[in-house]
Amino acid sequence: MEENEIKIGKQIWTTKNLDVSTYRNGDAIPQVQDEEEWKNLSTGAWCNYENEAANGTKYGKLYNWYAVNDPRGLAPKGYHIPTDEEWSILTDYLGGEEEAGAKMKSNTWYETANDEGKGTNESGFAGLAGGYRSYDGDFSSIFEFGYSWSSSESDAGNGWHRRLERSYRHVYRDYDNKLYGFSVRCLRD
Repeated sequence: MEENEIKIGKQIWTTKNLDVSTYRNGDAIPQVQDEEEWKNLSTGAWCNYENEAANGTKYGKLYNWYAVNDPRGLAPKGYHIPTDEEWSILTDYLGGEEEAGAKMKSNTWYETANDEGKGTNESGFAGLAGGYRSYDGDFSSIFEFGYSWSSSESDAGNGWHRRLERSYRHVYRDYDNKLYGFSVRCLRD
């Protein structure tokens, strides 16, 4: 296994959020900082939380769903963005959605959580509360929530994702507008 990987069940996950600014083929992914431009996108883009490079270094970049599913490939060679089903395999292996969140959360970035929400990082996944960028370009919830896209579409305007919360041990499965900027984890092919 590579340095930043962890085997959980039969899957091999990266232990850090993705932090790339090019697609697998070398084409640049546009960095979009402007709110108006962000909310009018229909192609792939990324940003750092609050457009601060230090947040990108710590939490990884935030990508819209269009970048996640661009045919040029967002994940590095040998990896892919997990499907909704592959996320479910992970959470089921870790005890189901009601228990998996605590095992997936980093035990360093959730120190201020109440006892119910403290992360144990028992799985080695090291999930972070990197917040998100909404469909209208606003940033929200750093230190509170960690969102990660799946590559699966819910419907024409929405994609599936998983959410870790500071105050709860759950991992939540939900869908949101494809314009949202969420973190990305990769799964070994």
